[in-house]
Amino acid sequence: MKILVTGGAGFIGSAVIRLAVTRGHEVVNLDALTYAACLDNVASVADSALYTFEHADIRDRAALDRIFAAHQPDAVMHLAAESHVDRSIDGPGTFIETNITGTYTLLEAARSYWAEQGRPDSFRFHHVSTDEVYGSLGPKGKFTEDTPYDPRSPYSASKAASDHLVRAWSETYGLPVVLSNCSNNYGPFHFPEKLIPVVILNALHGREIPVYGAGENVRDWLFVEDHADALLQVLNRGTVGRSYNIGGENEARNIDLVRMICAILDDRRPDAAPHDRLITFVTDRPGHDARYAIDPTRIATELGWRPSVTLQQGLKRTVDWYLENEDWWRALLDRQGVGQRLGVSA
Repeated sequence: MKILVTGGAGFIGSAVIRLAVTRGHEVVNLDALTYAACLDNVASVADSALYTFEHADIRDRAALDRIFAAHQPDAVMHLAAESHVDRSIDGPGTFIETNITGTYTLLEAARSYWAEQGRPDSFRFHHVSTDEVYGSLGPKGKFTEDTPYDPRSPYSASKAASDHLVRAWSETYGLPVVLSNCSNNYGPFHFPEKLIPVVILNALHGREIPVYGAGENVRDWLFVEDHADALLQVLNRGTVGRSYNIGGENEARNIDLVRMICAILDDRRPDAAPHDRLITFVTDRPGHDARYAIDPTRIATELGWRPSVTLQQGLKRTVDWYLENEDWWRALLDRQGVGQRLGVSA
């Protein structure tokens, strides 16, 4: 299969590309190379005959038309998106432009290409989204694919809008789509503005580890390489028009997650222990969702997929990766907003 991956220089997109190339798929990586992108993420496959890079923006219709015509993909995996909630609070316009207008432009380019190819049934447009579109849960219950949308941040609202566009293009124009909504990802190559890399890097530097509010917010954590495997399963075997919730089956309060990372670092760097002395509670994020949790029954039943990595295993692998790849993360520390508290403008 030849797959056009948007956002392939990002965290999840690069994991998809590394796995897809390893499995023998031909991949075209389309990325605008914004602040969170890093081509080093795909360095392990960059020299493969199965890999091609296209520097383009999903809002640029002419560039998209050229790329579709030149590469003639069998499928699109759409991962390009602005994704940091805190940045969406400070600058929602970029999220509207990329996540909504960009998805619309990509859908139209894909639809035009698909029509020119004779509307093949084998073509797929896989839209990759988030569980945050469902809103916030109480202490009980889980998100299913039938949970009503209730986004609470500019980021999740923009992703909800993009989900609706993809479904509309399927229903109105017949474009063969599949959708997936995932829980919080973590793992190697995670851009150092998100919670887990912030904890690791601040602890390594002996700086305060910021925890929003009282740290009671709960997330379901999904190891990124498990997610990449699930996404390829959905692309290859998912039913057209269906959505699939992808979860890690690893719920944890933020404060417990942070303490788990500190304990791993105590083992790896005992001279600086205890790292949890650096934990500092800070003013909460505006509109901070209390809890996310995914019911993965559909993907388990229909596609036979389950996560393979527990949270403790995945955190150890992630901490070790950051300890062994200082050159990668150090080069990103001077990018705009990294190391700063964002999302307080509200």
